[in-house]
Amino acid sequence: MSLGTDARLERIGTGGKYVIVPMDHGITLGAVRGLEQIESTIDAVTRGGADAVLTQKGIAPRVHSNKNGAGFVVHLNGSTAAGPDVNDKRPTGTVEEAVRLGADAVSFHINVGGESEPEQIEGLAALTERAGRLGMPVLAMTYARGPGIDETDPEALGRAVRLGEELGADLVKTGYSGDAASFERVVDSTRLPVVIAGGEPEDDKASLEGVRGAIDAGAAGVSMGRTIFQHEDPRAMTRAVSGIVYDDRDVSEALERAGLAVEA
Repeated sequence: MSLGTDARLERIGTGGKYVIVPMDHGITLGAVRGLEQIESTIDAVTRGGADAVLTQKGIAPRVHSNKNGAGFVVHLNGSTAAGPDVNDKRPTGTVEEAVRLGADAVSFHINVGGESEPEQIEGLAALTERAGRLGMPVLAMTYARGPGIDETDPEALGRAVRLGEELGADLVKTGYSGDAASFERVVDSTRLPVVIAGGEPEDDKASLEGVRGAIDAGAAGVSMGRTIFQHEDPRAMTRAVSGIVYDDRDVSEALERAGLAVEA
């Protein structure tokens, strides 16, 4: 890992921990709630403690003046929900474009076990090679996703994160297995920092219990999108998540200190 890569990783995290809020969903779903006026959402989550935000390249002009000094990750593949296969993510940009747009890192999605896995393996391998030349960190979003695959199976998730390391990523994101004991097997599958996805928004308590379990299992943090940016108070939800990742709070304390209702 180069000096430039190390320096940029510190711009999207703090001390090896990460609270990243991806907001690249517009390419897949359109201007859904939380992304219509993305500037205000970016301002809210970064004021709430997010280390970095993540978008597709075309949103970059709406990011920089609203991110309050946080890091910026440019996502480099995608698909639409209206297309023939939402899991068939295709390249949407290059590392060079991300550099010109002021990115601190790039990210790439791969469905391990999916029908498009071979092309996505080639894409991630090429990306890490090019990014490595430029000292640009790569966040590999390595999901266990495909026909007959249980997306919460720790064996499948462990295989996914290990693939990210094998292909040269610097940080890996994957789904949560559902409990700390099984997620330890996922974290132990790689030497890279592992961050968990948020998935479909749940109630606040359930979402934060997932964060707490992942941290207890040794995860380095989160890369949570809709759970945060579609929350009625994105700033407060970011603060609650950050409280667990950075201050080791339990779920009830994290909710209370963020000013969110503590559910019975």
